Amino acid sequence: MHDFEQFNKISKNTPQSETSAKMDVDPDNPPWNIVSAIGVWILSVLAILLFPLLTLFPYLSSRGIRGSHSEIQEFVLNDPTAVLLQLISVLPAHLLTFAAAWLVVTKGRKYKFFQTLGWRSGGMRWWHYPLILGGFFVVAAVVGSYLPEHETDLIRILKSSRAAMYWVAILSVATAPLVEEVVYRGLLYPAIQRSAGKVFAVAIVTILFTIVHIPQYYQSISTVLLLSLLSLILTVVRASTRNLLPCFIIHLLFNAIQSIMLLANPDLSTSDSTPGFIVLPGL
Repeated sequence: MHDFEQFNKISKNTPQSETSAKMDVDPDNPPWNIVSAIGVWILSVLAILLFPLLTLFPYLSSRGIRGSHSEIQEFVLNDPTAVLLQLISVLPAHLLTFAAAWLVVTKGRKYKFFQTLGWRSGGMRWWHYPLILGGFFVVAAVVGSYLPEHETDLIRILKSSRAAMYWVAILSVATAPLVEEVVYRGLLYPAIQRSAGKVFAVAIVTILFTIVHIPQYYQSISTVLLLSLLSLILTVVRASTRNLLPCFIIHLLFNAIQSIMLLANPDLSTSDSTPGFIVLPGL
């Protein structure tokens, strides 16, 4: 905290060009506070919840769909067009979240976005990535053998159409890893750890990441457990390396592997033929 206050004093008394030249922000001591970080997180959750509703409303009205909440939910999970509209709406939700994160991190272009978040290896070697992912998949296989997979809302969405599967794969690789890592390990983690310490920050970020994804997987205990483990691994990597880049790489590789498995699977008619676990943006 003392270093951060000292940095602010220097910034106020130094011309803009000179300040920019001297800036070397520590990713664990960022120029934003916990309120700003939580604000972006809340925005990300609201965007994922509201954008699909705004997209679905005109379609539901045109189809004359009315009834109880459960009846409407059943329709939007089974109608291929409704499912596809929900997936498409995730993209602008991610873009809005990323824009908000960019404003908070850069302070109006005062700081470099990726440099401030920690876009370095942080001591991670190339072989660490397959080792971490391999270890995770071994644990996933063990958990799956004791806790069989159950069909989740996400799997029902994937079964709705081939187009839905393609959109899921695109989102899970193109936007979800970057946006989620920026929000959770990039913004939330350093702000919390500066105030409450690493252990508390790791625990809170792990829990928040898991909670946000539960609506997709709540029917399957094994998937929720594995999701929590993945969140813990990513957050511990962030705490250990003090950089965000390794977390992004792990998240991206994991989602890419799961997406390839998903698209290579010719039949999703049974839960046994469905890849059991994939970290995807909330729907």
